[in-house]
Amino acid sequence: MNINDILKERQKWFEWKNIKPIKEELNKLRIENGEWRINDVIEINTDEKLMPEIKNIAKMMKPWRKGPFKINDLFIDTEWRSYIKWNIIKPHLNLEGKDVLDVGCNNGYYMFRMLEMNPKSITGFDPSALFNLQFDFINTFIKSDIEYKLLGVEHVPHYEKKFDTIFCLGVLYHRPDPVTMLKELKAGLKPNSEVILDTLIIEGEEEIALCPVRYQKMKNVYFIPTLKALYNWIEKAKFKEIKFLGKRYTDLTEQRKTDWIEGESLNNFLTEDLSKTVEGYPPPLRVYLKLKN
Repeated sequence: MNINDILKERQKWFEWKNIKPIKEELNKLRIENGEWRINDVIEINTDEKLMPEIKNIAKMMKPWRKGPFKINDLFIDTEWRSYIKWNIIKPHLNLEGKDVLDVGCNNGYYMFRMLEMNPKSITGFDPSALFNLQFDFINTFIKSDIEYKLLGVEHVPHYEKKFDTIFCLGVLYHRPDPVTMLKELKAGLKPNSEVILDTLIIEGEEEIALCPVRYQKMKNVYFIPTLKALYNWIEKAKFKEIKFLGKRYTDLTEQRKTDWIEGESLNNFLTEDLSKTVEGYPPPLRVYLKLKN
């Protein structure tokens, strides 16, 4: 697998009719200076004269999933309050001087949060031209050295660089072969390194997994295991150690419809009392783990 050929081919995605106008507007944006702060809300202060242009570009980039972000008085109220997840895993992280990869990085919110921990390098993989442009937009102000690649988890073993920490947040249940995916993550690690994993699980003592046709109206959800089944997958992928970091049911505080997305969100995916998905399955429960190789 030639990663450079794949990346070169995927640059053509920026020519798609729904992507090209956004990229052209973003290319016109000139940010000379400004200030930013990395908090739960990533806050940016910049030249007020540029705000009409900035607001127009931000609105062209809908839907905004991960965040939130604030640019002067413009609050990008993203579908997910991503700091809820970050604040669960943050106490368990030590990224100082490390090479870090975020697989499925979306618009880079978590990578921007990592900056405050002074890693040696940060790389993001996500095969979405729109999310890449959202990242480029925010990074126009922050001017970080984060690298964003239009790649997926299947490319991790073939990438030229190995990593000390790999984040994989909300990806595993979208893959038809979870054990193979865990092996792909492991193949991207340096010796004695770690994966920070977030994925959906179901409650139960048996070593089983749900295999829905749709889950929360999503067609691309393949397996949702019990915690014991997930641990078995991790063992099959030959990780040496699993550390439980926490678990949390997704609620309307964390995910909801805002003016910055299009279509439906969590309240449309669950029954009226929020006790089940619209398909009748258990509501979304996420587990957070640290895997050592």
